[in-house]
Amino acid sequence: MNNIFERDLNGEMVSPNDQGYDELITDIFDTMKTATEMNTGYKTPAEVHEYMKRILGKPLDESTTVLPPFYVDYGKPVTIGKRCFIQQCCTFFGRGGVIIGDDVFIGPKCNLITINHDVNPDNRSATYGRPIVIEDKVWIGINSTILPGVKIGYGSIVGAQSVVTHDVPPMTIVAGNPARTIKKIEINHE
Repeated sequence: MNNIFERDLNGEMVSPNDQGYDELITDIFDTMKTATEMNTGYKTPAEVHEYMKRILGKPLDESTTVLPPFYVDYGKPVTIGKRCFIQQCCTFFGRGGVIIGDDVFIGPKCNLITINHDVNPDNRSATYGRPIVIEDKVWIGINSTILPGVKIGYGSIVGAQSVVTHDVPPMTIVAGNPARTIKKIEINHE
């Protein structure tokens, strides 16, 4: 049987009654403590990278910028590519897994949420995760929310204050709540 961290990442239902749940919650609080330390007072880019290494459990590429404050429940299942720019006040619920490609821009106050609750009201405290995948060269506008299981295709743009509930095809602009296709991105190479 998988441990609770593997079950969580595999998208299985995880309940406070499950064996290992206390360990999961302890890791979440440890991650949040590290993020709070990073978010308190001014930190140099090098200091932010050190904190992010602790949060992610792996180094953040030197070419990537994260502007605190940055809020995260669990960072180990989060992978962030090269030359990314993540603005301040973003929230990542990373338990279900987040993969961010290269050259991704994430505006201020964006939310990447990989966790959902059981629809059964008698089991509402149980959660399950679905990964979020953001391919290379995506731009996510200010105050947007990406919901569990969504994949945002290469080069796409998510308009400000959008709630993305479904996959976004490559080279597409989406906006709204729920986000809908606005248009395809056409590149003129004259």
